[in-house]
Amino acid sequence: MSESVVIIPTYNEKENIEKIVKAVFSQPIDCDILVIDDGSPDGTGDIVKRLAASEWQGRLHLLERSGKQGLGTAYITGFKWALKNGYDYIFEMDADFSHDPDDLPRLLHAVKDEGYDVSVGSRYVTGVNVVNWPIGRVLMSYFASCYVRIVTGFDVRDTTAGFVCWSRRVLETIPLDKVRFKGYAFQIEMKFTAYKIGFKIKEVPVIFVNRCEGTSKMSGGIFSEALFGVLRLRLDGWFRHYPKISDSEKH
Repeated sequence: MSESVVIIPTYNEKENIEKIVKAVFSQPIDCDILVIDDGSPDGTGDIVKRLAASEWQGRLHLLERSGKQGLGTAYITGFKWALKNGYDYIFEMDADFSHDPDDLPRLLHAVKDEGYDVSVGSRYVTGVNVVNWPIGRVLMSYFASCYVRIVTGFDVRDTTAGFVCWSRRVLETIPLDKVRFKGYAFQIEMKFTAYKIGFKIKEVPVIFVNRCEGTSKMSGGIFSEALFGVLRLRLDGWFRHYPKISDSEKH
């Protein structure tokens, strides 16, 4: 078994899934892949099964769920699977090449070698590093992250980023069953919770490239959840009891 696992949620990603699997496995890191497919009618899951039975038996894994249940629940399912199977480093990553597999070693290095608990592939830590997005979507995403920082006081510039490396102990400490959001707000909630517990987070600059193939899953409702969810997270920050790590556990 590898020391790390890359979790890739999918829904109708037949154009991308084989290419992204090959690109991840070409990286110079010790990793497995877990694909969580929400019943893709286009046959994404069947492609993964074929690959898992041939080239990457024992390294490529598939969990199939019935219907679209949300990005957050997919990752929670994946996190629990990864912890159960003993991985030390757990990645979140999209299937559509908006996240560059070449950046995986840098995210892993920040957690494994530099002493951070979480590394975030950040579009905004060195400006705005987004390619092929409509300007309206760029502005919405960028100012959403600014809004999160203002409301919560949480100094991560790309709080909605979905390209993340978690150390095992972070996911063991966060009460995963109490994570309430499913869309972009899920990404904010996970990072904010890690921050409130006392874990160290590093933003690693990456370039985000809009998908070339397949269909975007973005919707206005996802952003609405993020915007209103942040206010709830701010209230949680005042009143909720977060797990604490001792000083001896901090790097």
